[in-house]
Amino acid sequence: MSQTPADVFEPLAGLEGVGSAARAARDAVDVLLRDRGLRKVGADMTAEALLRGAHASAALAGSSATLEEVRRGASDPRAVGAVRMTSELMSLAPQMDTAPVQVWTRLHQLAAVELGTPDQLGHLRTSREPLPDDIPGLPPAPPADEMWERLSGLAKALTLPTKAPGIVVAAIVHAELAVLRPFPVANGLVARAAERVLLVARGIDPVAVTVPEVGHLELAGSYPQGLRDYAGRGLVGVRDWLLRSCEVVALGAERSPLNISTR
Repeated sequence: MSQTPADVFEPLAGLEGVGSAARAARDAVDVLLRDRGLRKVGADMTAEALLRGAHASAALAGSSATLEEVRRGASDPRAVGAVRMTSELMSLAPQMDTAPVQVWTRLHQLAAVELGTPDQLGHLRTSREPLPDDIPGLPPAPPADEMWERLSGLAKALTLPTKAPGIVVAAIVHAELAVLRPFPVANGLVARAAERVLLVARGIDPVAVTVPEVGHLELAGSYPQGLRDYAGRGLVGVRDWLLRSCEVVALGAERSPLNISTR
């Protein structure tokens, strides 16, 4: 008799404080969508939220371009790549539960045009290549064989049912991609975009009007440490990362362009 595959996300959602934090973050998003009227959200608001998120993600990657410069088409390669990903983010969301690796590689193809060589676009690194070091403050990336094993496990887990909140799943995917750094370049941009795609795909923010990347940027001082803790402090580090991620989602709802005070 075959065994039912394990739900790897549910135990992490059960870590102390995570469940209540995830519910509070989800409530913050739900209040935003309910108060502004989900049916009234137009494509312009989604585009504005995605643009703001792209600017924030690029800033976390080291871009110095301002939001207005990004809006006008800034030439900073990280900003250009982050904005380019937004053009397909919504269309990629339905594929996340069936073909996550293809989603990640497509995001990389979009993000890394100005950051890597043509043969690196969408290319998962191998043992013949140097370890990437493109997210400041993290310990060395794991060897390619370990990366492939963990990435495959993560991808499989995403295709299976889970009782964990979508916010938790998205946060784990973000951290895993950032820590594993599966690509030669642009890993941070891809990790944050993957989190955003999952928040759409799992119905947390189906119209993509929150800006979790802005939440990460506002808490930038704890971003590298949070990922280091996730990678090196066992379940305590994972819990702390998940709690931080819930705070990020709530901040992302508060900073939505739907809120007049943030315009």
